[in-house]
Amino acid sequence: MTHQHDHSAVPVRRFASYQASEPGAESERSQVARRSTWISVAVNIILVIFQIIVGVFAHSQALIADAIHSLSDILSDFVVLFANRHAAMAADAGHPFGHRRFETIASLAIGLIMLGVGLAMVWSAGLRLTNPSAIATVHLSALFVAVSVLMAKELLFRYMLRQAQRVRSALLVANAWHARSDAASSLVVGIGILANIAGFPMADPLAALLVGAMIARMGGKFSLQALSDLADHAVDDEIEQQIRQALHDTPGLLGFHDLKTRKSGDMILVEVHLEFPSDMTILAAHEISELACARIMQIDDILQVTTHFDPVTVAAADTDREVSK
Repeated sequence: MTHQHDHSAVPVRRFASYQASEPGAESERSQVARRSTWISVAVNIILVIFQIIVGVFAHSQALIADAIHSLSDILSDFVVLFANRHAAMAADAGHPFGHRRFETIASLAIGLIMLGVGLAMVWSAGLRLTNPSAIATVHLSALFVAVSVLMAKELLFRYMLRQAQRVRSALLVANAWHARSDAASSLVVGIGILANIAGFPMADPLAALLVGAMIARMGGKFSLQALSDLADHAVDDEIEQQIRQALHDTPGLLGFHDLKTRKSGDMILVEVHLEFPSDMTILAAHEISELACARIMQIDDILQVTTHFDPVTVAAADTDREVSK
């Protein structure tokens, strides 16, 4: 049996909103963000000091470029701390939907920082390459520092990514991959320094140029993703299909339509129109709606489900909407 919309018979739609309440999860996310970020700050400060000192005395532009990259890490770490503090704040009169988009804004800031730093490094290395005679032979000490930095950054990346995945934070994932980009850049720097020592002097500025390009590429990627979330881009097809399946499996629900999703920080907001028989009481429809929302809220990262109740009358044909079981 199929159903036909008849919104004119009952002109009033009922609106309801269901929101997750997980102070424990939010508290854990904030604690993990602070702890991992401060560890990153401490590691990067130590590395920057050694890279700059050795880079200057060893005449390695690549190592100094890597130090600048580490400085951008420290800046991005403080952006994370700022965003984490504000994103955890409760909703208020000025921000009735909460402050979670501070995380998205911070991800955009990190991406732009990486993009700017990367392009500046490419420009600087390009200038050095135009004057090969001015490129000095790099001292062996720069190679040992580059290898040490590579190992430290890789360990830091693995720790930060593990923590970010545990609390499912896109902001912390972005910051972790920033650390991985440092590890990759340190590898390139080490190869460039080794080639320079072996008799190919242009390898050092070439390594700096490659590091800058890598950083700029990753920064652009994070910036575009953050802009997509700020523009209310829908969730991916896999999550949307899970939401649709949860609605299909809700007993008593005739159908649904106008399913919409968007991101708020790392969380997902859902809006959907639910269809009920026009002669069903509001109380009965409300109970079915609560069941449907409870099923949706079981999906990871769903923060809020907003429903509209639409009356439907039984008719001969209706093929323009989704019908639940």
